[in-house]
Amino acid sequence: MASTAKVMGSGPRADSSGPQDSMPRSLGLLDGAAIAASSTAATSSIGIGLGLMAGVVGLHLPAIMLLAFLPVLAIAGGYGRLNRSEPDAGSSYSWVGRTLNPWLGFLTGWVNTVGTVVFMAYTTTVTGSSIVQLLDEAHLRSVAGLRLDADSTVQCTLIGLVVLVAAALVAVRGLGLAARLQKALLVFEYAVLLGFCGYGLFAGDQPFSLDWFNPLTIPSFDAVAQGMVLAVFCYWGFESVFSVGEEVHDPRDASRAGTLALVVMLLLFLLAGTAFQRVLPLDELADNGAHGLTYFGARLADQPLAALPLIALMFSAVASLQSSVIPTARGLFAMGRDGVLGPVWTKLHPKHRTPAVGTLLITAVAVALALCSVVIPTVNDLISAAVNAIGIIVALYYALTAVAAAVRFRHLLRTDLVEGLRAVVGPLLGAAVLLVVGGYLTWTFYDSTDHFELSADNGWFELTVVVLMIVTGLPAAAWARWRRRSAYFLGEAAGTPPEKA
Repeated sequence: MASTAKVMGSGPRADSSGPQDSMPRSLGLLDGAAIAASSTAATSSIGIGLGLMAGVVGLHLPAIMLLAFLPVLAIAGGYGRLNRSEPDAGSSYSWVGRTLNPWLGFLTGWVNTVGTVVFMAYTTTVTGSSIVQLLDEAHLRSVAGLRLDADSTVQCTLIGLVVLVAAALVAVRGLGLAARLQKALLVFEYAVLLGFCGYGLFAGDQPFSLDWFNPLTIPSFDAVAQGMVLAVFCYWGFESVFSVGEEVHDPRDASRAGTLALVVMLLLFLLAGTAFQRVLPLDELADNGAHGLTYFGARLADQPLAALPLIALMFSAVASLQSSVIPTARGLFAMGRDGVLGPVWTKLHPKHRTPAVGTLLITAVAVALALCSVVIPTVNDLISAAVNAIGIIVALYYALTAVAAAVRFRHLLRTDLVEGLRAVVGPLLGAAVLLVVGGYLTWTFYDSTDHFELSADNGWFELTVVVLMIVTGLPAAAWARWRRRSAYFLGEAAGTPPEKA
C-alpha cells in the first residue's frame, strides 16, 4: 500500500532524487494560499474567537487583531526567507534544528505536532456541533429514532470524527484535490462573511468609535497580553504553507501564499470585529462568544438566510481539520526522513505520492484523543486547557523560528539592508513581542491562583499543560539522539545551512 522514502539525513533534497522517494510539485500560489487560509480558519476564529476576545479587551477587537498582526507578519518574513533558501517539509523543525540547536528544533516540531493534534481533537466536536445545529435549522431533529442534540458531546464528537476521517482520506489522494476542495469552501465562507459583515456595518445601531482601532485605549496590559495571545492563536496556521514547500512549483510562491493569507485574514478580522461591534452590545458579544457568528447572523437576517453563517462555520471547521492533518503529516515525514522518528512516517502512497501512512496515523491519534475526551472527563479538561495554552506554545515556536532566520541571514545586514530588515530585524522584533506577551501571560497564569486543580480555568493547570507539551518531547528527543543515533542530532549528512542564499 505504500513505499518507503529513503532516510538520508536532514534536508528535503537528500531523498528527492527521483519520483519514487519524493512528493510531486503540484501546487501553485493560490493552492498554497488556500491551504494557509484554511489552516488559519478565519471563519471559525471569527465565529468563536471574537466573542471570547471581547470578554478580554472589550470593544477593541479591531485594535487587538491589528496589534497581533504586526509581529506575526514580521515573523512571516523570516519564514518566507527560510523557505526560499531551504524549502523543507519540516519547516520550523528543520530550520531551528539546523541553525540554532537540534534539541530546540526537535521540540519545535514536537510541540507543533502535539498542539495540532489537540486542536484537531477539539475541532471535531465543533464540527459535529455545527452540523447538528444546521440539521436542527432544517427541522431534521432525529435520525433512526435518535434525537439529535447540539449540546451532546458524544453525538457531536462522533459526527465530527466522520468528517475528520473523510478529510484525511481526501488529503491522502493528493494536495491538488485537497486544495481544490478548500478553495471551493473558502469562496463560500468569504462570500458569507463579506455579505453579513458588510451589511452589519450599515445595519448596526451601536455607535461607531475610532477608539475601537486604538490599542492604547485597551483597559490594561493584562488585557493586551491575553488578547494578543488569543489573536495570535487566530493567525496560527499561516505557516502550514511552508510545510508543503517541497510540493510548491516555486518556493517563492509558498512565501507569497503565506503573506497573502495573512493579509486576507487581517482584513476579514478587521471587518468582522467592526461589524460585530456595530451590531452587538458588548455584553451580548461576550456572552455569545462560542456562538458569536451564528448569533450575529440571526440578529441580521431571518431563516433561511440566517443559517448561512452556520454553514460557513461548518465549512471552515471541515477545511481546518483537513489543513491541520496535511502539514502535520509532512512535518512527521521530515522527522522520519531525518531518522528522529521511525521510518513508518516516511511511507508514501505509491500512486498519489503523499505521506499516506503518516496522514492516517496522525488522524488515528486525534480520533483516539477525541474519544477519550468523551468518556474521561479529565481528558476533556486537558483538551480545553491545551487549547487555551496553545497560544503560548505558538508564540514560543514562532519566536524560535524568527531567531533562526535572524541568525542564518544576519550577513544580509551588511550586504542587502532591505532584505536584512525583512529577514533579520523584523523577525527579531516580532519574536521579542511574542516572548514578552507569552511570558507575561505565563506569569499571569501562575499568579492567578494559589492551588492546583484539574480545571481548564485553573492557572497552574494551564501552565502544567504547557510544560507537559514541551517536556514530553524530551524522552523522544533523547531516544532519537542516543538510541536511533539520528544524523539530525549528530550533525552527519546534514551539511551546512545555506546561510549565503
